[in-house]
Amino acid sequence: MQTGPLGQIKNVSRLSLGGGGIGQVWGSTSRDEAIATVTEAYEKGINLFDMAPMYGDGEAETVMGLAFAGAYPDDLKVTTKCLVGGVDGQTIDQKLRQSLDESCHRMKKDYVDVFILHGYVIPDGWRESLRPKALPHIAVEWSNYQDYVIATFEALKAEGRIGAWGITAASVQSANLMALEASHKPDVVQCIANLLDSPGSMAICDEVPDPRSVIQMAQQQGVGVMGIRAVAAGSLTDSIDREIKAASNEANDFVKAANFRRLSATSGVSSAFLAHRYALSMPGVDVVVLGVKDRVELAECLEAEASEPLDQATIDEIDQAVS
Repeated sequence: MQTGPLGQIKNVSRLSLGGGGIGQVWGSTSRDEAIATVTEAYEKGINLFDMAPMYGDGEAETVMGLAFAGAYPDDLKVTTKCLVGGVDGQTIDQKLRQSLDESCHRMKKDYVDVFILHGYVIPDGWRESLRPKALPHIAVEWSNYQDYVIATFEALKAEGRIGAWGITAASVQSANLMALEASHKPDVVQCIANLLDSPGSMAICDEVPDPRSVIQMAQQQGVGVMGIRAVAAGSLTDSIDREIKAASNEANDFVKAANFRRLSATSGVSSAFLAHRYALSMPGVDVVVLGVKDRVELAECLEAEASEPLDQATIDEIDQAVS
């Protein structure tokens, strides 16, 4: 497993095991299989595990606590997240701290390497969302982010509770870029990194997604990039293994990727294998977060990471297939 820097964090594996799979967000698995997947991921060289309370209502974090029983190896790094939403700014410090405490309790840890703001940072007063009912629960306005979220993150760093902090940069593009250009910028961003440039159901506005500009800006600013949704929530696999709505973004992306699946089949590999190689080959992406739920899916991703980066001719062929 190759390792490298994630911003200022050193010696991070190129793959991170995400909590979505082991928390059964991306299809069902058993707790025993999830624990075995975590253990095997570490044994095969993955040393970054990306968790959140929302992944199975705490299940992914519980799996981490059971897998290592509180005796974490020195080189193993863990993230967790907190969905703050549109609360009164004065309550943000308490909300972040309580969430961190609860996550640490489930994972049997007293420290996390990266604490990430789950959800979205949006401009003050922005109300043009495609998901207006959800917006108050998933988005933090810029002023609250600047005045309260960052202050608490920095305080937690000073207290030794966290090593770094980050955001999910999948919001309105102006807010994504503002966060990276601000005087107090995140240490890490999680950003869409797939061959469709698609946020799928994560989209909150109707602007054309441009995650590659966010990745480029982060790279220029020395901010680490964790690429998420490498297989576009299953749309870039041979078949989606969970029930989705016919009119969902994932269903539309699956149709859009038909030529990509034919290209993968012609190449003699699965769509998921090729999609992960593509994400790993994207300039500026330090780490690709996996959504695998079992050891079979993990093995395929490990094989993709062990392969050479895609050459430009293959990348161009893939891009043309989905254009």
